[in-house]
Amino acid sequence: MRPVSDCGGIGRKNMFEDVILIKPGEIALKGLNKGRFVALLCRNIKGKLKSLGEFLLLESDSTFVVKANQKDSDLNKALDLVKNVFGISKLGMAKLCSKDLDVIKLCCLQLVNESEPFNSFKVEAKRADKKFLPRSAELCPQIGNYILQNVKGICVDVHNPDLTLKVEVRRDGAYVYVSEIRGLGGMPVGCCGKGNVLISGGIDSPVAAYMLAKRGLSLSYTHFESPPYTSEFAHMKVVDLLRKLTKYCGAATLHTIEFTYIQERIKKLCPERLFTIIMRRFMLRMAEQIAFENKEGTLITGESLGQVASQTLEAITCTEEVCTLPIFRPLIGMDKREIIEIARKIGTFETSILPYEDCCTVFVPKHPKTNPEIEKIREAETSLRGVLLDESGSVLADAYSIRTEKVSE
Repeated sequence: MRPVSDCGGIGRKNMFEDVILIKPGEIALKGLNKGRFVALLCRNIKGKLKSLGEFLLLESDSTFVVKANQKDSDLNKALDLVKNVFGISKLGMAKLCSKDLDVIKLCCLQLVNESEPFNSFKVEAKRADKKFLPRSAELCPQIGNYILQNVKGICVDVHNPDLTLKVEVRRDGAYVYVSEIRGLGGMPVGCCGKGNVLISGGIDSPVAAYMLAKRGLSLSYTHFESPPYTSEFAHMKVVDLLRKLTKYCGAATLHTIEFTYIQERIKKLCPERLFTIIMRRFMLRMAEQIAFENKEGTLITGESLGQVASQTLEAITCTEEVCTLPIFRPLIGMDKREIIEIARKIGTFETSILPYEDCCTVFVPKHPKTNPEIEKIREAETSLRGVLLDESGSVLADAYSIRTEKVSE
């Protein structure tokens, strides 16, 4: 077993050592960039384990192994944290023993005795170390017969067993386990660049953040508030959502923009039916400026095609015209039910539906334009030159204020 980066050395205290076996997802198929992806996954796993004490993280034949480095280190708690790291396909508790057939049999027997009662079982074995004998096809019946000799009242069922005993023989030892859980999949956070999420406090934007973090983006967030029309409770709601997202996406930087003056000027100087589109154009301008300053390569929104008046094809086209950065919309083809299912899964739904108004619901016109024309939007914005926009079309710095804060679990 070799260390990943500087993740530690190895050591074996007992004949059978409890470990967490972690199998990466698609990064295992990468080519020249694989080393960078592995290093990022290692960093993200270590970050999760940091709060629990000392653990060793090692690599064994493209599989990660977590070992307790202190007697009081809790592997079960470690497993509960690591399962939320993007880039992992499967993981679970396993026993590590030496590559000696008799020792492997004893290890299998101990694990079977520690398992819940069962009537039938089968053995699955594979060898990453092809020098180890017997071969996989011979290893399964030998272990199976040993279990049958030492455990009464059970039988072998290779088609529909109550328990599947898995043995993996690797270069550093043999791993034995009976269960594994599905990881989140995706790519390690940070491997595909940085993005800025426009987060409102509703259901959609936290789900959009989750989905882009799953594809390897490192995220920061921009939120707009309009005091006194929006309250401090609305801001704290967003902070609470980010705390829930850090479980998957890592610690967050939140940029909060005070938006009141801009909204009041738009309402006063522009046609009412165009208010929402023009407001969203200003949001994208300011979020893009933050992204430029922080070397972030994309903006992320929670838009879903046709969900509301500002999310028609025409409205989206008019809104994104003000941006040069690409805008990722991971929810664009999803309906509300699908979005809510993910929100419930990641734990953001109950917070998102708390009844605190955000700035998107302030000054909403009764009959917003659903098929706006870009020429009329540009014409309406001419009244904002010198008031909110400079000659280049950028938002005047004295029209708004920004405060930045860090959010962690």
